[in-house]
Amino acid sequence: MRYLELVSLFLLGLLAGEEFVVRYGVHGAMAVLDERGQVLARQGLITRLKVLVPSIMVPAVLTGAAVTILGGTGAGFGFRLAGAAVLLAFVLFTFLGTVPINQRIGDWDADAPPADWRAEFRRWERIDVFRSSAAILAFALFLLAVGVRVA
Repeated sequence: MRYLELVSLFLLGLLAGEEFVVRYGVHGAMAVLDERGQVLARQGLITRLKVLVPSIMVPAVLTGAAVTILGGTGAGFGFRLAGAAVLLAFVLFTFLGTVPINQRIGDWDADAPPADWRAEFRRWERIDVFRSSAAILAFALFLLAVGVRVA
């Protein structure tokens, strides 16, 4: 169980770190680009991250669920349960929120994006604040669960 917990923390840390950098580093920097540049940059990120993020997210969610279920109801259970609930929110924000927008953006012509391109980017960013925050909070909650248990 300890090894599973360590693997889970590692994966959740990678997920939280990736989400933090994309949300607060990459997307903030892209705001200075012109219309075409923003569309091309987002399309490039979507292409790269649609492989990278699931390769971290799926095992992080699965190991987080396993640790929550197999970890028992002793010390740290409440934090693990809350962490699992927040991970579920992360998955829902992803598949119901950002993924459909990413699919639409991927089909745009960078030289002639739709008239509402800025509104679509703002909608994505509002959802992504919750999404990335959920990944970071889940990592923190699973860390607290370990801290409570080992203290």
